[in-house]
Amino acid sequence: MARLKFGAFLAPHHPIGEHPMLQFRRDLDFVEQLDALGYDEFWCGEHHSSGWETIASPEMFLAAAGERTKRIKLGTGVISLPYHHPFNVAQRMVQLDHMTGGRAIFGSGPGALASDAHTLGIDPMTQRDRQDEAIAVIRRLFNGERVTAKSDWFQMHDAALQILPLQEEMPFVVASQISPSGMTLAGKYGIGIISLGSMSTQGLMALPQQWQFAEDAAKKAGTTVSRSNWRVLLSWHIAETREQARREAGAGLMRWHNEYNVGTLMRPGLTAFASPDEAVDKTAFVDGAASTIGTPDDLVKMIKNLVQVSGGVGTIVGFAHDWANPENTRRSWDLVARYVIPEINGFIDGLRTSRQFLIDNRAVFERAGQAVMAKIMENDKAAAALQQTGPGRVAIPAVNAPDLQKAAAKQKA
Repeated sequence: MARLKFGAFLAPHHPIGEHPMLQFRRDLDFVEQLDALGYDEFWCGEHHSSGWETIASPEMFLAAAGERTKRIKLGTGVISLPYHHPFNVAQRMVQLDHMTGGRAIFGSGPGALASDAHTLGIDPMTQRDRQDEAIAVIRRLFNGERVTAKSDWFQMHDAALQILPLQEEMPFVVASQISPSGMTLAGKYGIGIISLGSMSTQGLMALPQQWQFAEDAAKKAGTTVSRSNWRVLLSWHIAETREQARREAGAGLMRWHNEYNVGTLMRPGLTAFASPDEAVDKTAFVDGAASTIGTPDDLVKMIKNLVQVSGGVGTIVGFAHDWANPENTRRSWDLVARYVIPEINGFIDGLRTSRQFLIDNRAVFERAGQAVMAKIMENDKAAAALQQTGPGRVAIPAVNAPDLQKAAAKQKA
């Protein structure tokens, strides 16, 4: 299996009640932690309502994150293109790319919350077509073209960017839920995908069909899509034991589900959980679950299952949430970096192989120890000291005393 990249996706989903200023600062601390731990990507979204999602400008947040980090890629997850004039989006992304030293990823979507579109007076039936239109124009602008375009929602007259992206080719990524629209758009333009619907069992099982949509659209458009540019979203909370993970995450998971998914968004078919245990059992311990509340080994198993079910992806993106308190949440991401990522990508295979080689070839290495001890026995004072302390206190391979004496005698002869 090719090495997977790992990242985090911050919608954000924060329970109402905490000071927004402190939330923003805590979220920036989180990006800084991910960068130090070696994660590859960080994503944050754009929302204007719901109370739980407070980042209105992902570009502004990522510019601040860029000043605190060194290497992690920073993705807009996502800019809702129908909400903005495409020329302004292009300029902001170029500025972000330069301000972060070429680490920007341009992620776009049609807009996820119906309340946001309502606020802006946008007909939901137009949003996906408008995203398509905007991507086509922004790609031309990034290529240095001077664009004149007229649409039913924007106009450009001899528009050209004064500054082009710092990266030779800034990555384009589109969001995909369970419907085929996002995957089809990715195939049409030959760009990347971030699958956000995979946190549900239904979404996880739909991944093979989703990829087929992208490949079919690419074939029709004469482009290509690569699984290495496919990002899939998963959710987890990791601790040293399953019991500890349940204790830490159960109440927060229940609150997120009951207050946000059921109480705020009123997602069809969902009912509130009656207890934290029920929340965990019905989220993380059902067949084909796309959420893990457990140990690093549990998450390794889930990721391997996802790779097998999907046929292969390029990046695993963890959903950032407040199921646990800030301290336990930070430790969860730390455990993933320390134990899950190296296990998935084979970073410690060589260490295990080296250890086993020593165990399997012990007899070969004992002769080296005998040679060292033979030299010690040649020196009367060293031999006397060894007899007083015993060979077990000397940091060399254990060898029986009679064998040492024979080895020494042979060496003198």
